[in-house]
Amino acid sequence: MTYIVVALKSEAQAFVDKYKLHKSKLDSFTYFYSDSIKLIISNIGVDNSRNATQTLINQYDITDEDLYLNIGICGASPLFEIGSLIEINTLRYKDISYKINDGKNIITCVDEAMSEDTYNIVDMESFGFYDAVIHNPAIKQFHILKIVSDHFEPQTVTKDATKKLIFNKIDAINKIINS
Repeated sequence: MTYIVVALKSEAQAFVDKYKLHKSKLDSFTYFYSDSIKLIISNIGVDNSRNATQTLINQYDITDEDLYLNIGICGASPLFEIGSLIEINTLRYKDISYKINDGKNIITCVDEAMSEDTYNIVDMESFGFYDAVIHNPAIKQFHILKIVSDHFEPQTVTKDATKKLIFNKIDAINKIINS
């Protein structure tokens, strides 16, 4: 089973459309599902992401084949093109680094939208997802995948553009999932 945590409905919509997912509720969260995908919308923020991820973990029995994904948009420096898919290798939150796997892509999880080029890659949910999955030893596979939506201009991000950015990278996301 593939479990996906996104923050925004516009991030979820690309998956809903592509995989014809059914809508439901899971506790207080909006939830979409099929026989092979369970997707939950956390809303913005670390605590929301942690709670939504933990809700999925609590709801289903975990197998070695299960894959947990945090997918969404992020702000990034101009080093990254708008629309770039980035697999996160290290996560920073409150000045502590958490290594996920080998690689150079470091995301900084922040508590509010950034309008300054202080970090290379930022989002507002990745640590909540990470904190939930890392504390469950039954989860063997997880990834944090982000798509660059802006260069620290969060006011320019729209729902339609977000859906399109995610939809354009679904095939690339599937390659990562299947590797």
